[in-house]
Amino acid sequence: MSNETASDVWSASVTDEEQPKPPIIIGVATGLGALLWLAPFMGLNSVLNPAKLANIMGGAGAEVNNYIAMLGTIGAIVSTITTLIIGALTDITRTRWGRRTPWILAGSVLTALVMVGLGAVNDRSQLWIFTLLWCGIQTFINMIVAPLIAVIADRTAPKHRGLISSVYAIGYIIGQYGGPVIGGRFLSDANPALVNTGYYALAIMMLLSGPVAAVLMREKSSLGMPKLKFDAGVFKDHFSFPTKGARNLYLALFGKMMINIAVTAFSVYQLFYLTSGMGVDSDTAGNYISAMGVATMVTAIIFAPISGPISDKLGTRKKVVAFSALLTAIGTIIPFVYQQPASMVWYGVVAGIGAGIFFSVDQALNLEVLPNPQTAAKDLGILNFANTGAQILAPVAGAILFQIVGGQYMPILPFLSIIALVGAGLVMLIREKH
Repeated sequence: MSNETASDVWSASVTDEEQPKPPIIIGVATGLGALLWLAPFMGLNSVLNPAKLANIMGGAGAEVNNYIAMLGTIGAIVSTITTLIIGALTDITRTRWGRRTPWILAGSVLTALVMVGLGAVNDRSQLWIFTLLWCGIQTFINMIVAPLIAVIADRTAPKHRGLISSVYAIGYIIGQYGGPVIGGRFLSDANPALVNTGYYALAIMMLLSGPVAAVLMREKSSLGMPKLKFDAGVFKDHFSFPTKGARNLYLALFGKMMINIAVTAFSVYQLFYLTSGMGVDSDTAGNYISAMGVATMVTAIIFAPISGPISDKLGTRKKVVAFSALLTAIGTIIPFVYQQPASMVWYGVVAGIGAGIFFSVDQALNLEVLPNPQTAAKDLGILNFANTGAQILAPVAGAILFQIVGGQYMPILPFLSIIALVGAGLVMLIREKH
């Protein structure tokens, strides 16, 4: 039995009365942690992996594209499964360092080691090793992601969750859009081996993610929490999909998945909207895609810090998330209506505002639809399927729509707008507590 007092140990959550001031340090800890794991991951996934595979497989082409698509599908499936398992294990972890910290630290070390291993793969005969290591990354990185997000649920009162989610979102957005920029610094036609250096440099960032978050958040001991005997009841509560009081969770899951499918499918075909749809050459298309990316990042960073506090003041999450989906739908339809290359930049502006709002308030909404604070990390893992599921389903949905509209790209866009609006409608069906 622990000798620690109740104030020194974890509880599953904190009330508004117990936390009159916002725990800004939790937002900073989780935001920096997110930046330090997401930037390396995006640098690998978006830049270094394609470059390395092109080097190994003799140039960019259909073979490389098919292999990358296969990696994406396998990775999303592995990530979905491991997020649930790891999240559940962190919920029942009892150590003097808390429930989340040991997993976050171990995840940062293991993921960094696997990244070094990926950098060392340089031969076509080793592609099976590359595939296994990529599955390893998808597993070990969830030892950071799942518990890091759960810390916000553990340590933040409901009235502050919008603000803290906004702070988290700033780190997340910088990591998402900045990671490919960092990865791009390690591309060189004159020195293809520089790509390997990129893996090692980004591994250092990943290695820092766990310690930086752990030092800042200073998680208290969980030894005073009730010990759980691993029986059928614990397995049902901690390792299965919830059924009791989970209506809001599933509405949030499928609503956000629809929004993410619209955004991801747009991204998958953005080059073809410009080339096949608007008739520009590849170089020009690349310039417009870059400009669109900058517009999206800038507007998202501007709107992320203010959206969470606004949702706190309004006392609602679902309406703000639904509004972000409406902006996504409007942005998506702009290139279809005008069919000029500049319309893609306007998509970046409008959808970027939506993205900033969404990233900021999304986590706050996630926390408020959890059916049981005791299983927060596991249930947040289920909600993460809104992201991983979209990665799998968006290319499939795009391919189906491409066939339905007669083998053209531009007519896909109105359908993607409708998908985003359906997502907004599902989110609006959530019953909020007032």
